[in-house]
Amino acid sequence: MTLRQYLLTMISSTVICWITFFFVILSVNPYTTNLVGFLLFYLSLFLSLVGSAAIIGFFVRFVRLKHELAFRSVSEAFRQSFLFATLIVVSLLLLSKNLFSWLNLILLIIGLSVLEFFLISYKKA
Repeated sequence: MTLRQYLLTMISSTVICWITFFFVILSVNPYTTNLVGFLLFYLSLFLSLVGSAAIIGFFVRFVRLKHELAFRSVSEAFRQSFLFATLIVVSLLLLSKNLFSWLNLILLIIGLSVLEFFLISYKKA
């Protein structure tokens, strides 16, 4: 897959995910829905955030760090966008269950940072 095909695929799928997210927002009543409604909400938000952050992260890396290969920038941006979206969605999930606190947020950030450092070290080994 060429870089152009990847970007077109990522942009179009991200737009579809955002449209799906706004459709879920407008059509699902959080007071009367079951587990499926919440699953659709969090899944569509997660996929939308992953796509948006991956595209933005790639463009920032590609413009700022022109000496890196494009596939390396793509993989780093996608990995970090996945972790960022996980942070946002888990924080919102904790907030909806009244379990969100600064301690939980710090523990979540530490856990995701350890995972990021593990993935970086695993890649180099």
